[in-house]
Amino acid sequence: MIRHPERVELACNENPLGPSPRVIAAAQAELSRIHRYPEAGASSLRRSLAEHLRVSEEEVIVGNGASELLELLVRAICTGPQRAVFAEPSFVIYRLACLAHGVPFTEVALDGYVHDLSAMARAVSPGTGLVFIANPNNPTGTYVGRKALGAFLSSVPREVFVVLDEAYAEYADAPDFVSGLELRREHPNAIVVRTFSKIHGLAGLRLGYAVMPRELAESVHRVRAPFTVSSVAHAAGLAALRDREHVERSRALNRSERAFMQAGLSELGLRVVPSQANFLLVDVARPAAAVGEALLAQGVLVRSLPALRTMLRISVGTRPENERCLAALQAVLT
Repeated sequence: MIRHPERVELACNENPLGPSPRVIAAAQAELSRIHRYPEAGASSLRRSLAEHLRVSEEEVIVGNGASELLELLVRAICTGPQRAVFAEPSFVIYRLACLAHGVPFTEVALDGYVHDLSAMARAVSPGTGLVFIANPNNPTGTYVGRKALGAFLSSVPREVFVVLDEAYAEYADAPDFVSGLELRREHPNAIVVRTFSKIHGLAGLRLGYAVMPRELAESVHRVRAPFTVSSVAHAAGLAALRDREHVERSRALNRSERAFMQAGLSELGLRVVPSQANFLLVDVARPAAAVGEALLAQGVLVRSLPALRTMLRISVGTRPENERCLAALQAVLT
């Protein structure tokens, strides 16, 4: 994708601060060695992640973005007639991975933009092998709390794996938000998938990781291609894990600017779905695709959603970017 230097990019939920200087230095240092293949199995990064997450190295897998890992889980788990269950709308990769591998699936409509876990539990049948829950959810930014998520996991048979896609978990600050890393202690069928693309600002390097039972991790390793994580991404990931200050700066910026955007959009008379992520879902009360095109003409790129015809997904940027977005949106709507 060609980036326009004067365009405000608020369509892909990226970290507007970018990666930390320590990450850039580590990536640049690795460039002199890119004629060599990456470290097999990304063992150094897996070991660092295991220490960081307080799990065993055998439970950790890294991949070419979280998307690769989500697809690998479909391939490894749904090897027979097993079905998958996920919400709609949610992260599009769930549907694409199932379609690519001929896995039947059941989509469960959201309830007020939030995962309807009761309906999803009812959709789990004896033939279900895999459930996806994006928490917080993309594209709505909503979340399910500790009590509801714990109850859902307790209701699902242990042989059904539940993937908790936590790409935006580092941005969540609701008091009852809980990570699957904590829940998996009581629910061994819970799998946690995360990414370096968001809070760490490494979207262009494609780096994700997952924590799962070691037996399943072994199965995933058997069906994956070698060297899918580049040596540059590997070095950048190691540096990103060590720079907690950058994570905190990114989290603090998102918290303040998300509130700023929520208030600004509300002042324009727009309904905004409360978000726990680094983006906001906004109802513009008219065909959103046309509004998105008009914003693009003013140099502001946001995301329109075919499944939500009057909704725009707007990433949280820096204060100048957010102010420009609000001004452009006001001009377009009036």
